[in-house]
Amino acid sequence: MDTANTQLTSSQGRLTVIAGLNASGKTQLAERMRRQMKSDSVRYVAFCDTYGTATDRSYYLQQRWNQHDIEELTPRVGQALERSFQLSGSDTPERRTEQERLYELMGMKPLLDKYVISLSSGELRKMQMVKTLMARPSTLILDNPFIGLDAEARTMFSQQLQLLKQQGMQIYLLVARPNEIPPFADEMKWTTSEEKFLEHLENPEHLNYLEKSGQLYHLESLDNPALPHEVIRLTNVSICYGDRIILDRLNWSVQEGEHWALSGPNGSGKSTLLSLVCADNPQGYACDIALFGHQRGTGESIWDIKRRIGYVSPEMHRSYLRNMPSINIVASGLKDTVGLYAKPSESEREQCLRWMQTFSIDHLAQRSFMQLSSGEQRLILVCRAFVKNPDLLILDEPMHGLDLHRQRQVKDIIEHYCRQSRKTLIMVTHYEEELPACIDHRLHLRNLLL
Repeated sequence: MDTANTQLTSSQGRLTVIAGLNASGKTQLAERMRRQMKSDSVRYVAFCDTYGTATDRSYYLQQRWNQHDIEELTPRVGQALERSFQLSGSDTPERRTEQERLYELMGMKPLLDKYVISLSSGELRKMQMVKTLMARPSTLILDNPFIGLDAEARTMFSQQLQLLKQQGMQIYLLVARPNEIPPFADEMKWTTSEEKFLEHLENPEHLNYLEKSGQLYHLESLDNPALPHEVIRLTNVSICYGDRIILDRLNWSVQEGEHWALSGPNGSGKSTLLSLVCADNPQGYACDIALFGHQRGTGESIWDIKRRIGYVSPEMHRSYLRNMPSINIVASGLKDTVGLYAKPSESEREQCLRWMQTFSIDHLAQRSFMQLSSGEQRLILVCRAFVKNPDLLILDEPMHGLDLHRQRQVKDIIEHYCRQSRKTLIMVTHYEEELPACIDHRLHLRNLLL
């Protein structure tokens, strides 16, 4: 589809879905629509992995779990929403009633006392939507709104979209997967042909990329000593921020070669738990945690821990606002840094290119990371997690924003990778169909705030 020649006309009370595969031009089309409409009543919300603006260079990966920065740098959710409410129009009893109804429908009331920086990616998306709706736009453009939301939140959000449509709002919804198309949509626009978009829905078998390429098992392994049988042990671990308990006396043991699915609703502490394993959370040093057979706080460095782990998460995506060639983003996984501060050797560069070929993204090697679509950026960061052939692979919502084709490709790569001996996996997703068949253990967290 030629997005430059696409004409979309505004009408009241309609929901138009713009569907297409990754990098097919959906976001560019949305930007062009916004420029064409030129109205203060048009709101565009991109549900990317961000806790601030794209120009906020002060953000760093561990910021969400640093108590000092949480309290000093960001307001509480209720304060931020109240500020938006005051800026959006007159303060009348009718508008207050509307605000309360919106809070109730979007499940915001338990979050009002939390600091914005401490929100999970799903909770942050809820907050972004509430702020947008309080401005009472006539036209709403939503880019990938369902990513990061748990099943209950997706249902509530869909109901809210239907209600807004009934109230006369014009809504444009950008999606990358067929199952994200609401049944009450009035119109479909395609940035990829409809046949190509739906073909993998009708052909659900694995695509077996690695069996065709044969690349995975020829990659070099790190010269790591043999892992102990127990990779992770948490004993009565509790994490609190102020009077809020995120994890309460959690006991968890992960053995070498196990493949875990970590689940739970938005805000249940999944990313917090993984931040302890990856040594990104300062509270981890006060907890009884053993990693790779070593008790935390007994002399091992953060780099000793990270060198065995490949990791991707929404917080990491937020941290990589780097205008550099994509191959350098992948290469940073070899150094365990956010950004590349040492030039990779020729052999390291070849290793990065082989992994990019495995993910079918080697054509993006010299493209600037910031010029890629959000789906392409996610693939680059997932590739970064694999690049050093880690013993422990931690994938926190790795398929955010990926179309069905790419989702199955990544799922197949994970499956093949975990067929190797001694490979341990922990994966977070709100979509059961994203989990590879190798999953043999599960841990479900509940939201202690509800």
